[in-house]
Amino acid sequence: MEEIKKTFSIKGMHCASCVRVLERSFKKIDGVSDAVVNLATEKATVSFNPEKVSDEILSSAVASVGYKAMLNEESLSEDQEKKEKQKELNKLKNKVIVSLFLGGLIVWGSFPGLVLTSPEILQNFFVQFFLAIPVQFWAGFEFYKAAIPALRHRNANMDTLVALGTTVAFFYSAVITFFPKVISSTGIETMPYFDVSTIIIALILLGRFLEAKAKQGTSEAIKKLMGLSPKKARVLRNGKEIDVLIEEVLIGDVIRVRPGEKIPVDGIILEGESSVDESMITGESIPVEKVKKDFVIGATINKNGSFLYKATKVGSETMLSQIIKLVSDAQGSKAPIQRLADSISSYFVPIVIMLAIATFVIWYDFGISNALTFALLNLVSVLIIACPCAMGLATPTAIMVGTGKGAGKGILIKDAKSLEIAHKINTIVFDKTGTLTNGKPEVTDIINSQKSIINNQKLLQLAASLDKVSEHPLAQSIVTKAENEKISFEKVKGFKAIAGHGIEGVIGKDKIILGNKRLMDKEKIEIKDLLKDIEKLENEGKTVMILAVNNKPQGLIAVLDTIKDTAREGISNLLKMGIEVIMITGDNKTTANAIAKSLGIKRVLAEVLPSQKEAEIKKIKNEGKVVAMVGDGINDAPALASSDVGIAMGSGTDIAIETSDIALINKDLKSVSWTINLSKKTMQTIKMNLFWAFGYNIILIPVAMGALYPFFNILLNPIFASAAMALSSISVVSNSLRLKRVKITKI
Repeated sequence: MEEIKKTFSIKGMHCASCVRVLERSFKKIDGVSDAVVNLATEKATVSFNPEKVSDEILSSAVASVGYKAMLNEESLSEDQEKKEKQKELNKLKNKVIVSLFLGGLIVWGSFPGLVLTSPEILQNFFVQFFLAIPVQFWAGFEFYKAAIPALRHRNANMDTLVALGTTVAFFYSAVITFFPKVISSTGIETMPYFDVSTIIIALILLGRFLEAKAKQGTSEAIKKLMGLSPKKARVLRNGKEIDVLIEEVLIGDVIRVRPGEKIPVDGIILEGESSVDESMITGESIPVEKVKKDFVIGATINKNGSFLYKATKVGSETMLSQIIKLVSDAQGSKAPIQRLADSISSYFVPIVIMLAIATFVIWYDFGISNALTFALLNLVSVLIIACPCAMGLATPTAIMVGTGKGAGKGILIKDAKSLEIAHKINTIVFDKTGTLTNGKPEVTDIINSQKSIINNQKLLQLAASLDKVSEHPLAQSIVTKAENEKISFEKVKGFKAIAGHGIEGVIGKDKIILGNKRLMDKEKIEIKDLLKDIEKLENEGKTVMILAVNNKPQGLIAVLDTIKDTAREGISNLLKMGIEVIMITGDNKTTANAIAKSLGIKRVLAEVLPSQKEAEIKKIKNEGKVVAMVGDGINDAPALASSDVGIAMGSGTDIAIETSDIALINKDLKSVSWTINLSKKTMQTIKMNLFWAFGYNIILIPVAMGALYPFFNILLNPIFASAAMALSSISVVSNSLRLKRVKITKI
């Protein structure tokens, strides 16, 4: 049976170690081929054989290491999901408030300086003990809940460190409270540290609360997109217009859209015209004029007209739903650079535990007076200061913000890997038709051969009759010309498309061939008397097709595909960035060079057959270049797939968009340079995050171990260690959020 891929939420993750533990647990399951866990999105994507793996098995694997799988969350509505998350956030907030309040009372009654102002009752060790219990075992229960199952499976995570550190401090303090003579007999001052255990828990929970609030900002793009969808549609049924829920709209339904309303689902206009604001989908602020037969996108806003249209895509098939899925998948994917953090995190917690034990031993054996106290406090500091959480958040939070920002500009980045590679691109290959040009060519010239036996009208009729069967944009332009001139079509038999050359067929008793010079050469058709006209037209950037009847040339038809408005600026931006731009096309060299020259493109690959495009991309890659391919047609799909980064125009075919890594639904060629800029800014943010995450641990763990004490008499209080740990995660998320304000449109 074919594998399936399932994405679901995981509750209880807090650090990169959690990610490794969960991925390892999934991969142990027979039938699971791959598992990717994302800390920032709190989601797991698992590929598995459904005959061997069930939801129960996946859920059990998650529960066995101390977490909770939300496998059926897709059944929750957006509002329900929002309520569930808010409920969890409120629960965490309550724990923070209680912990800070009770911990604050303990600090007031025990902390040097503050104790002088506190009521006598708060100075009592037994009172402090009872105040600490709810903080340690109610508010701190989630640390035990994750740490204990992890230890059972010989794994360790951040919760393990917090649980160990606070438990040691709490029970040491409990021993001092109930059995003071045990400690005093050793000559050590009987001072409990309930303030340490409670405030550590309070500060870490506060950090998690602030981190959760910040992470909500990183997924803002998804929320905005989900919020775009209208709730109802006005549908014509049984001759009446009725309002139905958006979920009840069916393919084929005729829908009325009035001025100012959101378009419910995707479809084609049947009657009426209007201008439509597509900015929330494409990022383009100028409304688009829509008339009969034009395609409209669900969730876009109808401006001033009223029209009827037929629903062609509903539910999860609409463009908006597909965009949400793509953005969500991208945010849940893992960038190659994250492997570094993941690899380190798998060893991080065990190393920290060993360092904490070593710290205790060294301080206890070689310490000064009150060696046990010093050893204990430094052990707790080491356990608490270490923060694999920051490492785990460094990459995914930046990816979430980066892909979300791209989506807001009409740039759909399908996975984190593509976003990472994009900043390395130094060569971009553009397909011509439909990419650099509008893909809507128009017939400009019809010229008869000197020896032609047919007139212009007949020439157009024969060509259009053949082209009516073809889906090529050039063919459609000839068909449109014939329809506009009210020319009838002849019946064609034996139609055959010759890729990269033209078409042929039989009309009546005559064999008709329509194609380029290469086809005429291949068929050994002499076109000497047309060469001068062909050369002139090609120098004007026009594409020339020659028509032959029974292997005798009758004339030619020239078409011109206009260059996109954004093409010149888009190419100019890339050249300013030092990126080599190449145009690839099946057109002859003269036509191709004329178009390339007008765009400022110096390298042209002309007369390339569709089947040869992929090979040309591989040749360029073999030159040692990082190559992006930009295309829109079915014949571009292999080339898009073989390039380092495939970029599809949103106006292109579904297969081209499907095989690409990035889709430009805004159809704006300037977006290619914006994508590269976005990638650069995102990678800068990731590197900054990782530098901070690693630097924080490298610098502060030795400080927590007491490395500065022999030289400067400085020890790190566990309370300050917990504050620093919490701030490290918040700083990484906050730095990622800065991406929202970065301008990617400036070159």
